[in-house]
Amino acid sequence: MVAPEVIKAAQSGDRDALITLLREIENHVYRTAYYILNNEQDAMDAAQEALIRIYTKINSYEEKAQFKTWVQRIVTNLCIDKFRRAKPTVSIEQHDLSFTDHKTVEDEVMSTYIAQDIRDAIDKLPEHHRSVVVLRYLQDFSYNEIAESLDLPINTVKSYLFRARQQLQAILREYKKPSGDAVRG
Repeated sequence: MVAPEVIKAAQSGDRDALITLLREIENHVYRTAYYILNNEQDAMDAAQEALIRIYTKINSYEEKAQFKTWVQRIVTNLCIDKFRRAKPTVSIEQHDLSFTDHKTVEDEVMSTYIAQDIRDAIDKLPEHHRSVVVLRYLQDFSYNEIAESLDLPINTVKSYLFRARQQLQAILREYKKPSGDAVRG
């Protein structure tokens, strides 16, 4: 993620280092916010708020935790607060389909539907389950990193992931059920 010397320079007041640090993490911060909130505008707001908080709190970062984990905790907490204040809305996005030689149009369309089904299913999870799923499967965090980011015992993280997978399977099974002659879309 960010080189330790850049973090130290930012903490010592080096403005260029701080700008470099924020630029290096901004995409990661936005992606996390988007995966949790599932709404582009809310994610942009949360990411901006998180970057401002990181900017103002950089001196409170201690090397006890990885910088990535510290940033993740800030973003996740802001998203959870935002989620609590207002129920998220499901956004319908325009998807640019890029076709490759080995995939048919039908394959691309089905992939888009499957990806949207998974996003919708994740969005239906309770917030504590959604957070661990996003961190584990979309941000590729280890169990320890998730536990540290969310300030949870590791067994709670494992339990939340187990329950979230069960819930996702049930939700996705519902999507698979045929609904008469209706055409999907």
